[in-house]
Amino acid sequence: MNCETVALGSFCELKSRRGKKQKGEILMAVISMKQLLEAGVHFGHQTRRWNPKMAKYIFTERNGIHVIDLQQTVKYADQAYDFMRDAAANDAVVLFVGTKKQAADAVAEEAVRSGQYFINHRWLGGTLTNWGTIQKRIARLKEIKRMEEDGTFEVLPKKEVALLNKQRARLEKFLGGIEDMPRIPDVMYVVDPHKEQIAVKEAKKLGIPVVAMVDTNTDPDDIDVIIPANDDAIRAVKLITAKLADAIIEGRQGEDAAAVEAEFVASEAQADSIEEIVEVVEGDNA
Repeated sequence: MNCETVALGSFCELKSRRGKKQKGEILMAVISMKQLLEAGVHFGHQTRRWNPKMAKYIFTERNGIHVIDLQQTVKYADQAYDFMRDAAANDAVVLFVGTKKQAADAVAEEAVRSGQYFINHRWLGGTLTNWGTIQKRIARLKEIKRMEEDGTFEVLPKKEVALLNKQRARLEKFLGGIEDMPRIPDVMYVVDPHKEQIAVKEAKKLGIPVVAMVDTNTDPDDIDVIIPANDDAIRAVKLITAKLADAIIEGRQGEDAAAVEAEFVASEAQADSIEEIVEVVEGDNA
């Protein structure tokens, strides 16, 4: 476990700051088994593509596909929610990372909704470890925007304006989501750390804790807060990412962002048992 001290405080202290269940109190999961099943969070990769280190998070295998143990997903999603909420309460800067097409929209939307930052196109090597250079490119992006706003474009040759617009578009594509990020992030949330290996390595080098959706083909060792989940389905990515954004909002505002979903009570969540997973996976090979 990574116990490096970061700007938001001790990672280990934050991760262990979970509320104790009081006598007679019913604690409700932030995501129900039913929601996970409906979003297809349980579908892993083909068995031949698995990473053996994910064995303890796998429930079974059906037709050559590993099925993720959703009881563990519920548990680890709760831990991730608590960690993200506590980090946000300590004014953490959170960077959402997901550059594949299934994740790009959700990563951008939920980062913006929670007042945080994102990278949803190609990760540029050195984004964190060479932050000074990245800041210079961001400054250039802001400079080009100012040139358009103050009328400079109107007095420049059309060819030069076209080149500036092309440069701005490229900078916005890769850096627009971190244009206003005040510093290196305190926490990184990653969709598919197998694909985002460079980003994860940079975070680990700098002692930045990583929260991630981890599928059955991924090495979980470098991830501090794991959420075993299908990271290829758009609905699954949206569900998990939105819940973590809710956690950030709750931490920053002191509000329960999940209150609107309080209608599903703990008893209903418990009814969605491991038997339901068996029923679903045996009848659905998607």
